[in-house]
Amino acid sequence: MNKATISADIISSTSLNVEQRWILEKGLKDLLIELSDNFTPMFYGRLIKGDYIECVLEEPKIALRVALLLKAFIKKLPIEQANIKDKKFQDFKTYGIRVAIGVGNLSIWDKEKGIIDGEAIYFSGRAVNEMTIHEKIKNTLTFRSGNNNWNESFEPICELLDVIFSKMTASQSEIIYYKLLQKTEEEIKHIIGKTQSTINQHSRTAGWNAINSAVKYFEEVIH
Repeated sequence: MNKATISADIISSTSLNVEQRWILEKGLKDLLIELSDNFTPMFYGRLIKGDYIECVLEEPKIALRVALLLKAFIKKLPIEQANIKDKKFQDFKTYGIRVAIGVGNLSIWDKEKGIIDGEAIYFSGRAVNEMTIHEKIKNTLTFRSGNNNWNESFEPICELLDVIFSKMTASQSEIIYYKLLQKTEEEIKHIIGKTQSTINQHSRTAGWNAINSAVKYFEEVIH
């Protein structure tokens, strides 16, 4: 039976100072707890060396939603730029995190020992490594599987979503994050303390309709 894995690493994490790295690492730990709470028992995630994430998803169909939650979360973090000429930090603020989804079998998945091995983690791990070695950031969201039809369908969708997320503001990212958690606008209003009209406007401007359509299509196709 197929499972999905996500391999992800923070872009230009070395450009962050000590305080910024603390905010990032604490945020990522809190994020993994929230994802586990929302997707239990389908989700397992771990943070490695403070800036690399690995996840296993029992139900592959939720993989794109989780991947986009990672991207939205990083973009909404309150980490401000100290030096406007710092190109690496600008890359961090624009793109946040590289995320690769892999769908396939897992020969070993031992939560207690932290061992993940098999086709799916090979797909996602190799894909995120390939994105990391490029000096120029070309894409930060990708999909890999042994199914060529899936690959051909979802790679361009990932590229389009990548562009949408790179253009989001922190405020828009926060709203998209909660929408991906399937919160209503009424619920989001109470969480972030903004009016429903502001939430709706930010949502539309950020491209929520396209994001939601892509996620729903992924959930219908991937199994």
